Formats: sequence, structure tokens, C-alpha cells
Amino acid sequence: MNIHGQPHRSIEADHATRSARIIDQTFLPHVVEWRELRTMEEAAEAIQVMRVRGAPLIGATAAFGLYFALRENATDAALQHAYHVLHATRPTAINLRWALDRVKRAVMPLRVEERAEAAWQEALAICEHDVATNHVIGRHGLELFRAIQAKKADPAAVLNVMTHCNAGWLATVDWGTAISPIYQAHDAGMNVHVWVSETRPRGQGASLTAFELKEHGVPYTLIVDNNAGHLLQRGLVDVVIVGTDRVTAHGDVANKIGTYLKALAAKAHDVPFYVATPVSTIDWTISDGIRDIPIEQRSSREVTHMPGLSEAGNREEVLITPAGTQARNDGFDVTPAGLVTALVTEHGVFPASAESLQRLNAVL
Repeated sequence: MNIHGQPHRSIEADHATRSARIIDQTFLPHVVEWRELRTMEEAAEAIQVMRVRGAPLIGATAAFGLYFALRENATDAALQHAYHVLHATRPTAINLRWALDRVKRAVMPLRVEERAEAAWQEALAICEHDVATNHVIGRHGLELFRAIQAKKADPAAVLNVMTHCNAGWLATVDWGTAISPIYQAHDAGMNVHVWVSETRPRGQGASLTAFELKEHGVPYTLIVDNNAGHLLQRGLVDVVIVGTDRVTAHGDVANKIGTYLKALAAKAHDVPFYVATPVSTIDWTISDGIRDIPIEQRSSREVTHMPGLSEAGNREEVLITPAGTQARNDGFDVTPAGLVTALVTEHGVFPASAESLQRLNAVL
């Protein structure tokens, strides 16, 4: 996708140096800073502190991290150690485990001296798979948007889409999941407008989704999180679409904290609530999202402090609460399947139910 008119991916392989280049998302939207990853420790740190974030991008970064580890030591013991270090960085995003398992399966049957090269090739393949997958997800989502638009009294009227967190190309290798249909609708000439929920406490909507949409020329309006229900109640939202970090075999969805409230409000006002997800984000081993999905607990400082850019152009962080305030910071919540209109996958659109997902799993 585009940064200042130039095409980029969120993670780019350097074949000459066998390194990976990422956009450090902790500096966005004010500064576009690229960071080179050369070691497993650097990849793990980038995931842990959210220089990269979004389930698919986390998985791709971890795949390169496993390659870096195997380049140094490709024994079984070293492979297991690197796997566990990388897996521990973000517990909720299932794509992390999916990507690590994929690289591990590719290298385990090989001789030690062959493993690093195989891991590099597998990391590259994971990136290409992600790009192709997200483009197809966008095509399926575009058809849903067209169907909603066709029901309007004026088919040329604006289609108001609400998002939460960031599920665009910055959360994947390219295109994004929930934002992919928006890009494709805009590029196809649809009159689409996006309500961008700020997504406290880290502000992924305000800093990342708004950055993406602005760079691509998609009309958007930033809203505070607590404005979502009001807009849905007033009929100012036609469809809600979000991404996800893990989906259960029964259709429950874990996504950034605040998603559940939007799903409740959408249900109350009969607005479709879609979840865009590659099948790699479905965890077929669990059925109850509230019981079985681990919810990441993040630093209370993300809640008590607010980062930003000063008038002097300096990045600063300020305290917004009384000193010593305790804060709880759940990174995710779980939206039960009954609140999800459907899952938009690369294999099509499926109701969020055990029966529907069983049919999907049967064709994989």
C-alpha cells in the first residue's frame, strides 16, 4: 500500500543482507521510521513492544525471527528455545503460533545445515500467502458492501463503515483484513466513508487506521470510542467490520478491547457486524472464547499516560491521571458468535457458528 505515494509493505525482506525491514509503528503517525531486524531477539522485542502489531504481521515477523535464530544455531534445542521465546511475546494472537508451527514443520525433517535456508524461504512464503489472502478477503467484503449499498434508497449515497482498532495493511503484510474491503470499495469508485474509532488506550485507530486511510485517499472521520453507540443509534452507520486476533471453532471472536461493546450496539440497532479473518486466525482447538482465549494484560502505563506530538514537534508522554492511580489494561475482549453477522474469510463468507465453521474446516 502507499506511504507518501510510494508502495510499501509493512515488513520487507532484504535478500542481500537476509534481514527484514519493518515500519516502527510506535512512531506513527508523525514519523515513518524503518527498523532493520537481524536477530531473533530483535524480532521478539519488536513484537513485544508493538513496533509491529496485528495478528498476521506478528506471525510474519515471528517467522523471520525463527529464521534469524536458526541462522545462528539450527539444532533441535535451539529451535525449541527460539520457538518458545517468540511464542511468549503476544499470547492472544493465534497467527503467531500458526506461523511458528509452519516454519517448524518445514525445517524439522531437514539436516541442521539446511534448516536456515528453508526457514528463510518459508518466511517469504508466509508473507506472500498473507498478501494474497487479504486481497481475496477484500473482494468478498466488497461484495457485501455492494449488497448493502444496493438496498439504499439512493444507491449512490455514501456507505458509512465503522471500524475498530487497526486491521489494515499495517496489521498485515499488505492490504489488511477489515480494511481491505474498504480499499477495494474506494478503488472501485464506491462512495465510501469510514468512522474510525480511536481505540484507547494505544490509539491504533487514531494513529494507524487514520494514517492508512489518509495516505490512500479514503474519506474518514475519527471518533472517540464512546461515540460509536450514538452513531449506530442515529442510523449513521451502515456496516461495522473489524479484524480479529483469534476465532474459536464455534465463532467467538477475540479482538482489541472495545470490540464487544460495538458488537452489542450494532446488534441493538440491526446493523451488520462482520469480522474479517484469514483461516489462519481460527483456532480449531477451542470452542469457548471467554473461557479458552488468553487475554493479554498490558502495562497500566498505557492507560495512565498519553503519548503525542508537542507543538515543538517532539514526541512526549504525559500523565493524565492522579499520580499513583491503578489501572487495568486488558488488551482484548471476546465477542460471542451470536453477535457476529458473519466471518469474511479468503474462502468466502461464513456464519459465525460451529456448524458453518465445520464446513469450512472440511474444505481446508
